[in-house]
Amino acid sequence: MSVTDMFSHIQGFLSADQDVREDIRKVVQNLEQTAREILTVLQSVHQASGFKEIPSKCEKARELFCTVRTHISDLKTKFPVEQYYRFHEHWRFVLQRLAFLAAFVVYLESEALVTREEVARILGIEVVREKGFHLDVEDYLAGVLIMASELSRLAVNSVTAGDYSRPLRISNFINE
Repeated sequence: MSVTDMFSHIQGFLSADQDVREDIRKVVQNLEQTAREILTVLQSVHQASGFKEIPSKCEKARELFCTVRTHISDLKTKFPVEQYYRFHEHWRFVLQRLAFLAAFVVYLESEALVTREEVARILGIEVVREKGFHLDVEDYLAGVLIMASELSRLAVNSVTAGDYSRPLRISNFINE
């Protein structure tokens, strides 16, 4: 095999790899857009009138999670399942943001901490690594930590809106 043939083979491999990364990037952009839409829906709970609309905002967010599941299903087809961690950096941030959004919805609905299994169910992915596209513990925990800062904002806005019991409930939740 000549040097030119070797480099042609390597160039073919690199081009194919770049195509896979580009396909993943396109789907991740769609996921990011949907995550921004969910965040926009949920941000309205911070307004004075938003506290009365929490159930409808959570319902709208859950409807948008259907779109998330569709995008994730598409993402799963873009790379070989055994190469999950090779490409994980492409969707890691958006998965953490989606874990936060799922945790925030569950908190707003029930004032309870969402489990990793529940987040995975909401997103339409697995918990167990061996089953394919899954929610890493680190991504779940990062989402929960993001939620903690969002709850501190909610506590301040609750007082501004005249709801003085919510900050105490948030404080008890965070302390637990």
